[in-house]
Amino acid sequence: MSMEQAVDLKPDINSAPENPVKPAVPTRKGKRYNTFVKNIPYYLMLLPGVVVLIINNYLPMIGVIIPFEDYRYEKSFLYSLFHSQFTGFKNFRFLFNTSNALVATRNTVLYNLLFIALDIIVPVALAIAMSEMWNQTAAKVYQNLMFLPYFISWIVVSYIVYAFFCNKTGFINHNIIKALGMEEIWFYSEPDKWPPILTFFHMWKYTGYNLIVYIASIAGISTEYYEAASLDGASKWQQVKYITLPMLKTPMVILTLIAVGRIFNGDFDLFFNVPRNQGALYSTTDILDTYVYRLLLNLNDVSKSAAAGLYQAVVGCIVVFIANFFVKKVDEDSALF
Repeated sequence: MSMEQAVDLKPDINSAPENPVKPAVPTRKGKRYNTFVKNIPYYLMLLPGVVVLIINNYLPMIGVIIPFEDYRYEKSFLYSLFHSQFTGFKNFRFLFNTSNALVATRNTVLYNLLFIALDIIVPVALAIAMSEMWNQTAAKVYQNLMFLPYFISWIVVSYIVYAFFCNKTGFINHNIIKALGMEEIWFYSEPDKWPPILTFFHMWKYTGYNLIVYIASIAGISTEYYEAASLDGASKWQQVKYITLPMLKTPMVILTLIAVGRIFNGDFDLFFNVPRNQGALYSTTDILDTYVYRLLLNLNDVSKSAAAGLYQAVVGCIVVFIANFFVKKVDEDSALF
């Protein structure tokens, strides 16, 4: 064999094989399996929270049929749940046909609308004022002092309120009105005095909590915006109007939507403990939550109480969807979903 023939017999390493072996492409099922195996540690971390969520939030939803039946407890909860007489919307008709329920609904909605507005205006104004303070140490002290009432129980607050507004020995009647020679005010007998009192103590307790959200949002705004505005000759008010407030729009909208979802749910502790459950004040202090409590306590009727609770939840959910729909039309980034 000649040298030329030997050379020709050597394989050409630069030429591609006739039937190249292609790498195996994983199927969709294989990709899902690989992703699942990869995320197993995260699923295990998530498992305790999911179990708690199911037990606390989803299992009790089986009781959603209680408002539609005449529930009477016998033997066990599940036995009573499935053996009670079905009554349809009878419990809801009772709820809407009683004047007390309508008064409670009116009070709940009006108070919540007022609280929603004030819970935006007051904390935002205070957050902007504190962010503009030169002495940030003093600003932090003020912030902590305003946040402190959030940790005080409404039971304690009710005794403070009673010490101020007691008909005979209260601070206002005994030390102020008496000293001025004016006639005593019977606060616990006059319903018209309580809307401003309840509003004041709601703001006193929750303003510091809401303040933290807006202070954190302002702290996240880049200082470059303010520096550029200052170079352009913008005043402090113009910086607040055209930089700070637009940057706070998203947290304001989100917190408002969350609050709107609870527009038919009142602060039970505030409206029950602070007025001390005085019947003479029900026309301005009774809300759906206190009404449901009395309904269950006095009538021992679980079905009617459950009907009121379901009514609050369903209407609140509908209101959230409607509000979110309009927010999404105006600014999609500010919507909840």
